[in-house]
Amino acid sequence: MADFVASIDQGTTSTRAMIFNHRGEEVGRHQLEHQQLLPRAGWVEHNPVEIWERTWSVLATSLNVTGLSSGDLAAVGVTNQRETTLVWNRHTGRPYCNAIVWQDTRTDKIAAALDRDGRGDVIREKAGLPPATYFSGGKLQWILENIDGVRRDAENGDALFGTPDSWVIWNLTGGIRGGVHVTDVTNASRTMLMNLETLDWDDELLSFFSIPRQMLPPIKASSPVEPFGVTTHMGPLGGEVPIAGDLGDQQAAMVGQVCLSPGEAKNTYGTGNFLLLNTGEELVRSRNGLLTTVCYQFGDNKPVYALEGSIAVTGSAVQWLRDQLGIISGAAQSEDLARQVEDNGGVYFVPAFSGLFAPYWRSDARGAIVGLSRFNTNAHLARATLEAICYQSREVVEAMEADSGVHLEVLKVDGGITANKLCMQIQADTLGVDVVRPVVAETTALGAAYAAGLAVGFWKDVDDLRRNWQEDERWSSSISEEQRAHGFAGWKKAVQRTLDWVEV
Repeated sequence: MADFVASIDQGTTSTRAMIFNHRGEEVGRHQLEHQQLLPRAGWVEHNPVEIWERTWSVLATSLNVTGLSSGDLAAVGVTNQRETTLVWNRHTGRPYCNAIVWQDTRTDKIAAALDRDGRGDVIREKAGLPPATYFSGGKLQWILENIDGVRRDAENGDALFGTPDSWVIWNLTGGIRGGVHVTDVTNASRTMLMNLETLDWDDELLSFFSIPRQMLPPIKASSPVEPFGVTTHMGPLGGEVPIAGDLGDQQAAMVGQVCLSPGEAKNTYGTGNFLLLNTGEELVRSRNGLLTTVCYQFGDNKPVYALEGSIAVTGSAVQWLRDQLGIISGAAQSEDLARQVEDNGGVYFVPAFSGLFAPYWRSDARGAIVGLSRFNTNAHLARATLEAICYQSREVVEAMEADSGVHLEVLKVDGGITANKLCMQIQADTLGVDVVRPVVAETTALGAAYAAGLAVGFWKDVDDLRRNWQEDERWSSSISEEQRAHGFAGWKKAVQRTLDWVEV
């Protein structure tokens, strides 16, 4: 059998390909950023063609730098930024418009209307999600209503909808030459269109958004009995490799962190933060502003569910310091700058650029920096940005404990920001529990590889995966309970200043 599994991680700011061996160790990677298109306030778009070009490049380059070929790969797994909405023509392969990204808030009035007339309660019950700009259903409705020709082509079966996993898989399996249009249960569970119990598109939910069913992809298990399809000789791998895993990025991180038993949780630090708690085969309805979502489904087994706390802006706040304000030259510099001060100097930064997600779900909120005096410097703002990441995570942890009754003893963390040791120390301080990072911090890509490898027998079972997990670094709280409470009270006060800013 081939000795490696490849993984495509199509993220919000970049696309990466990674190659792993049987021990779950990285043997090669390549990563490229793509453009963030911000045509007007609240709008966030990506160019689907650029995303596909980046996917091609990172796959081909990762093979080149490792000296491997398609014959060395047992399978490919795909993971992706969830909710981001694409529509393309099945005959030409051309997108009708740019992808509408999960952070985009142009659908705020659609979301607000759902909550005013009772449809929101049906969506909560069937899909496990609150009506919000975050999810795909409203974005797809907007495209159908505002982009010429899309509704006509959708009703004729010519226009295809997908999240980025569907777009990548369709292109990898041939595109206009027989490409497979498909998604998995985790991505479908983020649309407001899938019934969590039937694991199928729900006609009542589709009617709320006036979406033709024929434009939607079939929904399969995350690690299916039969592969989603195979790559083509004409594609970036230059040969046929089964595409055998597909998971939304946060669910992939759960698999990569081997959080496969009820009660296990992880927090991924990326563009946003996403804390998930495995609830097993039980659907747990949140009373505290969390989402009920599919965690994964392997083969013919029942789906495993999770509670999720989604935070829209964490790593992208650091990116904002770099790109929009210009006070740092790179993400790594945020740690050096923040270390120049002992504390935040009274400054709190609530980065509600896309409103507030969990546990508030307030699309009327906007970002605020509060507590400023002439004493404050850019170092205080950098420190407040790192603290914002950690305070938002604490709010989600508290909601999760209230919903599940499970007290978090240790927080498993992963994602790019975990390289920021100051941020991880602040997280341990704000939570009062140990924070643990594994050796492979890019667990999103690893999780997609695990799903694909399990499907083709590269890994025998989940015990194989558990043996691969290793602790790399641990942070413990270094402040008193009184200091922790004082800092958090200031954060809660700051959050109140962001509310009721825009009309929805």
